[in-house]
Amino acid sequence: MKRDFLAVSDFSYKEVKEVFKLTGDMKKGRIKPQPLKNKAAVCIFHKPSLRTRISFEVGIRQLGGNSLYITRDEFKLGEKDDPEKREWYYDGAEVLSRMIDLIVIRTFEHSGVEELAKFARVPVINALTDLYHPCQILGDLFTIFEKKKRIENVSIAFLGDGNNVCNSFLDAASLIPLDLRIGTSPQTMPDKNVVEKAQKAGVSKIKLTNYPIEAVENADVVYTDVWASMGQEDLYESKARLLRRFQVNSQLIGYAKKDCLVMHCLPAHRGEEITDETMDGKNSVVFDQAENRLHIQKGIIVELLKKSKG
Repeated sequence: MKRDFLAVSDFSYKEVKEVFKLTGDMKKGRIKPQPLKNKAAVCIFHKPSLRTRISFEVGIRQLGGNSLYITRDEFKLGEKDDPEKREWYYDGAEVLSRMIDLIVIRTFEHSGVEELAKFARVPVINALTDLYHPCQILGDLFTIFEKKKRIENVSIAFLGDGNNVCNSFLDAASLIPLDLRIGTSPQTMPDKNVVEKAQKAGVSKIKLTNYPIEAVENADVVYTDVWASMGQEDLYESKARLLRRFQVNSQLIGYAKKDCLVMHCLPAHRGEEITDETMDGKNSVVFDQAENRLHIQKGIIVELLKKSKG
Protein backbone atom coordinates (compact mmCIF):
# COMPACT_ATOMS: atom_id res chain seq x y z
CA MET A 1 0.00 0.00 0.00
CA LYS A 2 1.51 3.32 -1.05
CA ARG A 3 2.17 6.03 1.52
CA ASP A 4 2.10 9.82 1.17
CA PHE A 5 3.68 12.61 3.19
CA LEU A 6 1.33 15.58 3.14
CA ALA A 7 1.68 16.57 6.81
CA VAL A 8 4.12 15.71 9.59
CA SER A 9 1.40 13.64 11.27
CA ASP A 10 1.23 11.33 8.24
CA PHE A 11 4.19 9.66 9.94
CA SER A 12 3.99 8.10 13.38
CA TYR A 13 6.49 9.21 16.00
CA LYS A 14 8.27 5.86 15.49
CA GLU A 15 8.54 6.61 11.76
CA VAL A 16 9.89 10.11 12.47
CA LYS A 17 12.63 8.49 14.53
CA GLU A 18 13.33 6.09 11.65
CA VAL A 19 13.60 9.05 9.25
CA PHE A 20 16.01 10.81 11.62
CA LYS A 21 18.16 7.65 11.82
CA LEU A 22 18.19 7.29 8.03
CA THR A 23 18.94 10.98 7.58
CA GLY A 24 21.80 10.95 10.07
CA ASP A 25 23.34 7.84 8.56
CA MET A 26 23.13 9.16 5.00
CA LYS A 27 24.53 12.53 6.05
CA LYS A 28 27.54 10.78 7.61
CA GLY A 29 27.97 8.54 4.56
CA ARG A 30 27.30 5.33 6.49
CA ILE A 31 24.72 4.10 4.00
CA LYS A 32 24.21 4.99 0.38
CA PRO A 33 20.80 3.65 -0.61
CA GLN A 34 19.78 3.85 -4.24
CA PRO A 35 16.02 3.23 -4.00
CA LEU A 36 15.39 5.45 -7.03
CA LYS A 37 17.88 3.73 -9.33
CA ASN A 38 16.39 3.62 -12.83
CA LYS A 39 13.34 5.47 -11.53
CA ALA A 40 11.97 8.97 -12.06
CA ALA A 41 10.35 11.60 -9.84
CA VAL A 42 8.35 14.62 -10.92
CA CYS A 43 8.74 17.91 -9.03
CA ILE A 44 5.66 20.07 -9.62
CA PHE A 45 6.33 23.63 -8.47
CA HIS A 46 3.56 26.21 -8.58
CA LYS A 47 5.49 28.53 -6.24
CA PRO A 48 9.06 29.86 -6.42
CA SER A 49 11.66 27.86 -4.52
CA LEU A 50 15.36 27.73 -3.75
CA ARG A 51 16.02 25.32 -0.87
CA THR A 52 13.07 23.01 -1.49
CA ARG A 53 13.64 22.62 -5.22
CA ILE A 54 17.42 22.18 -4.99
CA SER A 55 17.26 19.81 -2.02
CA PHE A 56 14.71 17.57 -3.72
CA GLU A 57 16.35 17.55 -7.14
CA VAL A 58 19.84 16.94 -5.76
CA GLY A 59 18.53 14.41 -3.24
CA ILE A 60 16.65 12.46 -5.92
CA ARG A 61 19.81 12.27 -8.03
CA GLN A 62 21.88 11.16 -5.05
CA LEU A 63 19.32 8.38 -4.48
CA GLY A 64 19.92 7.20 -8.04
CA GLY A 65 16.85 8.71 -9.71
CA ASN A 66 16.02 11.32 -12.30
CA SER A 67 13.88 14.37 -11.55
CA LEU A 68 11.61 16.33 -13.86
CA TYR A 69 10.71 19.94 -13.04
CA ILE A 70 7.15 20.98 -13.98
CA THR A 71 5.70 24.49 -13.61
CA ARG A 72 2.15 25.67 -12.97
CA ASP A 73 1.70 26.61 -16.63
CA GLU A 74 2.42 23.04 -17.66
CA PHE A 75 0.43 21.28 -14.95
CA LYS A 76 -2.35 23.45 -13.54
CA LEU A 77 -4.53 21.10 -11.53
CA GLY A 78 -8.14 21.65 -10.54
CA GLU A 79 -11.58 20.20 -9.98
CA LYS A 80 -13.74 19.00 -12.86
CA ASP A 81 -15.73 22.24 -12.98
CA ASP A 82 -12.76 24.60 -12.48
CA PRO A 83 -12.61 26.72 -15.67
CA GLU A 84 -8.97 27.69 -15.07
CA LYS A 85 -7.57 24.18 -14.64
CA ARG A 86 -5.50 22.45 -17.29
CA GLU A 87 -5.84 18.96 -15.81
CA TRP A 88 -8.41 17.41 -13.49
CA TYR A 89 -6.71 15.88 -10.43
CA TYR A 90 -7.72 12.35 -11.40
CA ASP A 91 -6.48 12.67 -14.98
CA GLY A 92 -3.14 14.13 -13.93
CA ALA A 93 -2.65 11.55 -11.19
CA GLU A 94 -3.49 8.69 -13.54
CA VAL A 95 -1.02 9.85 -16.18
CA LEU A 96 1.78 10.43 -13.67
CA SER A 97 1.18 7.09 -11.95
CA ARG A 98 1.83 5.31 -15.25
CA MET A 99 5.13 7.09 -15.91
CA ILE A 100 6.59 8.31 -12.60
CA ASP A 101 7.65 6.62 -9.34
CA LEU A 102 7.36 9.63 -6.98
CA ILE A 103 5.46 12.94 -7.03
CA VAL A 104 6.72 16.05 -5.21
CA ILE A 105 4.39 19.06 -5.32
CA ARG A 106 4.70 22.63 -4.04
CA THR A 107 1.49 24.57 -4.52
CA PHE A 108 -1.18 26.75 -2.91
CA GLU A 109 -4.32 24.86 -1.82
CA HIS A 110 -3.69 21.95 0.52
CA SER A 111 -6.94 20.33 -0.59
CA GLY A 112 -5.51 20.07 -4.11
CA VAL A 113 -2.52 18.07 -2.88
CA GLU A 114 -4.88 15.80 -0.97
CA GLU A 115 -6.89 15.24 -4.15
CA LEU A 116 -3.78 14.44 -6.15
CA ALA A 117 -2.60 11.98 -3.48
CA LYS A 118 -6.03 10.34 -3.35
CA PHE A 119 -5.89 9.41 -7.03
CA ALA A 120 -2.15 8.81 -7.46
CA ARG A 121 -0.84 5.25 -7.16
CA VAL A 122 2.69 6.42 -6.32
CA PRO A 123 3.83 8.30 -3.19
CA VAL A 124 3.10 12.04 -3.06
CA ILE A 125 5.20 14.45 -0.98
CA ASN A 126 3.92 17.87 0.01
CA ALA A 127 6.80 20.28 -0.64
CA LEU A 128 4.67 23.18 0.70
CA THR A 129 1.06 24.33 0.65
CA ASP A 130 -0.61 27.35 2.20
CA LEU A 131 -1.59 25.14 5.16
CA TYR A 132 1.49 23.01 5.82
CA HIS A 133 5.26 22.85 5.19
CA PRO A 134 6.04 19.39 6.62
CA CYS A 135 9.43 18.77 4.98
CA GLN A 136 10.71 22.06 6.43
CA ILE A 137 9.61 21.19 9.94
CA LEU A 138 10.94 17.63 9.85
CA GLY A 139 14.29 19.05 8.72
CA ASP A 140 14.17 21.64 11.50
CA LEU A 141 13.36 19.06 14.14
CA PHE A 142 16.25 16.95 12.85
CA THR A 143 18.53 20.00 13.20
CA ILE A 144 17.35 20.48 16.79
CA PHE A 145 17.99 16.80 17.47
CA GLU A 146 21.51 17.13 16.04
CA LYS A 147 22.31 20.15 18.19
CA LYS A 148 20.49 19.25 21.42
CA LYS A 149 20.84 15.43 21.23
CA ARG A 150 17.15 15.18 22.06
CA ILE A 151 13.81 16.28 20.71
CA GLU A 152 11.27 15.30 23.36
CA ASN A 153 10.09 18.21 25.53
CA VAL A 154 12.38 20.70 23.80
CA SER A 155 10.89 24.17 24.28
CA ILE A 156 10.33 25.89 20.93
CA ALA A 157 9.19 29.50 20.71
CA PHE A 158 7.75 30.35 17.29
CA LEU A 159 7.37 34.09 16.79
CA GLY A 160 5.46 35.77 13.99
CA ASP A 161 2.72 34.93 11.54
CA GLY A 162 0.59 31.84 12.18
CA ASN A 163 1.48 30.50 8.74
CA ASN A 164 2.15 27.07 7.19
CA VAL A 165 5.43 26.68 9.10
CA CYS A 166 3.69 27.48 12.37
CA ASN A 167 0.85 25.08 11.49
CA SER A 168 3.34 22.30 10.79
CA PHE A 169 5.02 22.80 14.16
CA LEU A 170 1.59 22.39 15.75
CA ASP A 171 0.92 19.32 13.62
CA ALA A 172 4.24 17.84 14.73
CA ALA A 173 3.29 18.55 18.34
CA SER A 174 0.29 16.24 17.94
CA LEU A 175 2.65 13.23 17.81
CA ILE A 176 6.03 14.38 19.22
CA PRO A 177 6.14 15.58 22.85
CA LEU A 178 7.18 19.25 22.61
CA ASP A 179 6.92 22.40 24.69
CA LEU A 180 5.61 24.62 21.90
CA ARG A 181 4.95 28.32 22.42
CA ILE A 182 3.40 30.41 19.63
CA GLY A 183 3.92 34.15 20.00
CA THR A 184 1.78 36.14 17.60
CA SER A 185 -0.85 38.86 17.45
CA PRO A 186 -4.57 38.10 17.92
CA GLN A 187 -5.09 38.82 14.21
CA THR A 188 -2.38 36.44 12.92
CA MET A 189 -3.12 33.23 14.80
CA PRO A 190 -2.44 29.80 13.25
CA ASP A 191 -5.19 27.67 11.71
CA LYS A 192 -7.88 27.01 14.33
CA ASN A 193 -8.42 23.37 13.33
CA VAL A 194 -4.69 22.63 13.47
CA VAL A 195 -4.48 24.19 16.94
CA GLU A 196 -7.44 22.16 18.18
CA LYS A 197 -5.97 18.94 16.78
CA ALA A 198 -2.67 19.54 18.60
CA GLN A 199 -4.42 20.41 21.85
CA LYS A 200 -6.77 17.42 21.71
CA ALA A 201 -3.88 15.03 21.05
CA GLY A 202 -2.61 15.86 24.54
CA VAL A 203 0.96 14.94 23.57
CA SER A 204 2.63 18.35 23.95
CA LYS A 205 2.46 21.51 25.96
CA ILE A 206 0.86 24.11 23.68
CA LYS A 207 0.84 27.80 24.54
CA LEU A 208 -0.52 30.60 22.36
CA THR A 209 0.38 34.06 23.58
CA ASN A 210 0.29 37.64 22.33
CA TYR A 211 3.40 38.51 24.35
CA PRO A 212 6.81 37.74 22.80
CA ILE A 213 8.74 37.57 26.08
CA GLU A 214 6.24 35.06 27.47
CA ALA A 215 6.83 32.83 24.44
CA VAL A 216 10.63 33.10 24.52
CA GLU A 217 11.32 32.87 28.25
CA ASN A 218 13.79 30.01 28.95
CA ALA A 219 13.21 28.55 25.48
CA ASP A 220 15.61 26.05 23.91
CA VAL A 221 14.76 27.27 20.40
CA VAL A 222 13.65 30.67 19.08
CA TYR A 223 12.18 30.41 15.59
CA THR A 224 10.77 32.96 13.18
CA ASP A 225 9.63 33.31 9.57
CA VAL A 226 8.68 36.11 7.19
CA TRP A 227 5.65 38.14 8.21
CA ALA A 228 3.84 37.65 4.89
CA SER A 229 4.10 34.33 3.06
CA MET A 230 4.26 33.82 -0.70
CA GLY A 231 1.01 34.88 -2.29
CA GLN A 232 0.22 37.24 0.60
CA GLU A 233 2.46 40.12 -0.39
CA ASP A 234 -0.52 42.46 -0.42
CA LEU A 235 -0.90 41.83 3.32
CA TYR A 236 2.70 42.69 4.16
CA GLU A 237 2.16 46.21 5.52
CA SER A 238 -0.74 45.22 7.74
CA LYS A 239 1.05 42.12 9.08
CA ALA A 240 4.27 44.09 9.65
CA ARG A 241 2.37 46.51 11.87
CA LEU A 242 0.86 43.65 13.84
CA LEU A 243 4.06 41.63 14.21
CA ARG A 244 6.82 44.23 14.58
CA ARG A 245 7.11 43.64 18.34
CA PHE A 246 7.75 39.93 17.67
CA GLN A 247 11.02 40.66 15.88
CA VAL A 248 13.77 38.21 16.87
CA ASN A 249 16.64 40.39 18.08
CA SER A 250 19.41 40.20 20.67
CA GLN A 251 17.26 41.79 23.34
CA LEU A 252 14.46 39.26 22.91
CA ILE A 253 16.66 36.16 22.78
CA GLY A 254 18.22 37.38 26.00
CA TYR A 255 15.11 35.98 27.70
CA ALA A 256 15.72 32.52 26.22
CA LYS A 257 18.32 30.03 27.43
CA LYS A 258 21.91 31.12 26.86
CA ASP A 259 22.51 28.18 24.52
CA CYS A 260 19.22 28.58 22.66
CA LEU A 261 19.12 27.89 18.93
CA VAL A 262 17.98 30.73 16.66
CA MET A 263 16.19 29.39 13.60
CA HIS A 264 14.64 30.77 10.42
CA CYS A 265 13.34 28.71 7.49
CA LEU A 266 14.46 31.31 4.90
CA PRO A 267 14.23 33.40 2.85
CA ALA A 268 14.66 36.06 5.52
CA HIS A 269 13.81 39.74 5.44
CA ARG A 270 16.75 40.89 7.52
CA GLY A 271 15.97 43.85 9.72
CA GLU A 272 12.30 42.95 9.78
CA GLU A 273 11.34 39.64 11.46
CA ILE A 274 14.99 39.04 12.44
CA THR A 275 18.03 41.28 12.83
CA ASP A 276 21.41 40.75 11.17
CA GLU A 277 23.23 40.41 14.48
CA THR A 278 20.85 37.64 15.57
CA MET A 279 20.75 35.72 12.30
CA ASP A 280 24.54 35.82 12.05
CA GLY A 281 25.15 35.41 15.78
CA LYS A 282 26.63 32.53 17.76
CA ASN A 283 23.21 31.04 18.53
CA SER A 284 22.10 30.91 14.91
CA VAL A 285 21.76 27.56 13.12
CA VAL A 286 19.89 29.02 10.15
CA PHE A 287 22.26 27.70 7.51
CA ASP A 288 22.54 24.31 9.20
CA GLN A 289 18.77 24.12 8.80
CA ALA A 290 19.07 24.95 5.12
CA GLU A 291 21.73 22.27 4.57
CA ASN A 292 19.68 19.68 6.39
CA ARG A 293 16.82 20.13 3.94
CA LEU A 294 18.85 18.02 1.49
CA HIS A 295 19.42 15.24 4.00
CA ILE A 296 15.87 15.14 5.39
CA GLN A 297 14.30 15.02 1.91
CA LYS A 298 16.33 11.88 1.21
CA GLY A 299 15.27 10.39 4.53
CA ILE A 300 11.60 11.09 3.79
CA ILE A 301 11.86 9.57 0.31
CA VAL A 302 13.61 6.40 1.53
CA GLU A 303 11.08 5.95 4.34
CA LEU A 304 8.09 6.46 2.04
CA LEU A 305 9.37 4.06 -0.58
CA LYS A 306 10.15 1.47 2.09
CA LYS A 307 6.67 1.75 3.64
CA SER A 308 4.95 1.80 0.24
CA LYS A 309 6.42 -1.61 -0.51
CA GLY A 310 4.50 -2.92 2.47
